[in-house]
Amino acid sequence: MKAKEYLHQAYRLDHRINSDIEEMARLREMASSVSAPVFGEKVQTSRSAEAPFVRCVEKIMLLEEQINNEIDTLVDLKEQIRGVIDRVTDTDERMVLRYRYVHNYTWEQIGDELNADKSTVRRWHGKALLHAEVPENPILI
Repeated sequence: MKAKEYLHQAYRLDHRINSDIEEMARLREMASSVSAPVFGEKVQTSRSAEAPFVRCVEKIMLLEEQINNEIDTLVDLKEQIRGVIDRVTDTDERMVLRYRYVHNYTWEQIGDELNADKSTVRRWHGKALLHAEVPENPILI
């Protein structure tokens, strides 16, 4: 695995967690909504003893557990990424990697933080990737 692929994992995992959180919010909304009454004749051979929202609550609980596991993985991954970045000797290169892969900044935001133009930031980034070494046992998502 190349350094860029390894470092970019945190970004992807962060977006996956945010997507899961949005899904959980929709499930909570569904679980708390009131269903419309049925006025027609209803024939049912077997009757469920569960309230309709119970399935949503069960899915919410499973999703919360999954999100917590993903957050734990993200924290561990970012800690490992910080270690990789801290071993890069050049300060500018190190800061570009930190802003890009730990803080998820855009190239423009990084340029503003480091008072450099976009092409300089990209040049530092390219050099930093050459100096970054993926750990022996990287966390993979």
